[in-house]
Amino acid sequence: MAQVISNSGHDDMIHDAVLDYYGRRLATCSSDKTIKIFEIEGDTHRLTETLKGHEGAVWCVSWAHPKFGTLLASSSYDGRVHIYRETPAAGNVTSGGPQASQSHWSLVFTFTLHTASVNMVAWAPPELGCLLACASSDGNVSVLEFRDNQWAHQIFPAHGMGVNAVSWSPIGVPGAIARKDGGANTGVPVRRFVTGGSDNNVKIWEFNTQSQQYDNTLVLPGGHSDWVRDVAWSPTLLSKTYIASASQDRSVKIWTSVNPADPSSWTLAKTLEMDAVLWRVSWSLSGNILAVSGGDNKVTLWKEDLKGNWELVREVTE
Repeated sequence: MAQVISNSGHDDMIHDAVLDYYGRRLATCSSDKTIKIFEIEGDTHRLTETLKGHEGAVWCVSWAHPKFGTLLASSSYDGRVHIYRETPAAGNVTSGGPQASQSHWSLVFTFTLHTASVNMVAWAPPELGCLLACASSDGNVSVLEFRDNQWAHQIFPAHGMGVNAVSWSPIGVPGAIARKDGGANTGVPVRRFVTGGSDNNVKIWEFNTQSQQYDNTLVLPGGHSDWVRDVAWSPTLLSKTYIASASQDRSVKIWTSVNPADPSSWTLAKTLEMDAVLWRVSWSLSGNILAVSGGDNKVTLWKEDLKGNWELVREVTE
């Protein structure tokens, strides 16, 4: 059920709005340099917290998987990545008094090594650990990892003119969902993600356990002719795995692979030509519907038919 947060409390444009794992909370971020947390109950929403600390527009917010606690990451024009943690109140919860619903948010980590705007942050699948990838206009990608009770990081050049987007690969191999073991015997999960940049390229990265570095294993073929604004790796492993990208060249490209570990298996399956500059692409949780939004304030939904053709199934206009 979609909701309109009309009284958002923000004083400027909202850039991102993300529901948590359970769909009970919404985090929004804005050019007013703040993040707001809303409790969602049925058709109602209630502002419970305003998080401050950034010194520029906040572009992106991302919830970690609940197995790591209540963690929210944010990225900003100020070049910083913030990680906030919520801790429940120490009051007598069982009494149902005012303390029962009170909790405390604190800024637990700030990453400051990027030298320009951090445009997007994305948590990895929880099977890989507590990992956060960050895409920056300084041309670098950083991966933050919480282990041994502290935050470690790696930072490396990815797109010379700036990195606009990052999206993690799902765990497992295509078709595993249809196997008897559910793909349980596919070995050690691989840290793999895709990035999009202002060099017009879409690149796949994989963690090399020997060198302990992230290697660029592939620049996806038949790419864009202008800045890549967003990339999205489909979260579900069907018979193929899918990557979509949105660009200022007014097109969405969809690549597929039956074996993402083999760079030669990736093919450009479809190019969707649109009437406006495109900003975001997002897959449904089932992995077979792609939402596309752009500069004309429209959201279009696309689905692949049994013959491999992509069809427009719905258009939503603001």
